[in-house]
Amino acid sequence: MKILGIARSTYYYYLKEKKDKYIVEKQEILNIFVDSKNTYGYRRIALELRKKGYVINHKTVLKLMKMLKIYGKQRKSKYKSYRGEVGKVAPNILNREFNTNAPYTKLTTDVTEFNVCNEKIYLSPVLDMFNNEILSYSISTSPNFWQTREMLKGLKDYLKRQRHYYTQTKAGNTKRESFNVYLKNIT
Repeated sequence: MKILGIARSTYYYYLKEKKDKYIVEKQEILNIFVDSKNTYGYRRIALELRKKGYVINHKTVLKLMKMLKIYGKQRKSKYKSYRGEVGKVAPNILNREFNTNAPYTKLTTDVTEFNVCNEKIYLSPVLDMFNNEILSYSISTSPNFWQTREMLKGLKDYLKRQRHYYTQTKAGNTKRESFNVYLKNIT
């Protein structure tokens, strides 16, 4: 010991066999983890241990789980499609003037995502800003071109059924006729 330059107590400390003081807790952690079908993380396992009467810190549970090389199942992160400004930005024609004096002069649309029975559903309605009436809509499991095309086809059929969809003003007629040409070209 004098040659090594260490104290006598240090030498015997390292010679002594170290006992694992968490043997019972490790076994209980494994049991809880297997019972949860390998899904519980350290927080829920720590709660289960406390329910069973063990006094143990959540950090200790995390350390023991790392030693046992078991990891809880992580939740899927929510899909975020925002990537900043990508592509063309349409000109702001409405300038936040959503009110109108005649029907079918200002039509708006949007695609909205809903979760229904753990499945994503997409709704694409066309709204008349004159009376907030839904003129056409399409429901799909994916927001794609075909959903938009179906919605525009429904709008075209609706406008054909209406006899009085031309407005009184000349500018309104011009806009409506160009919109009809646009609908005809799409479908």
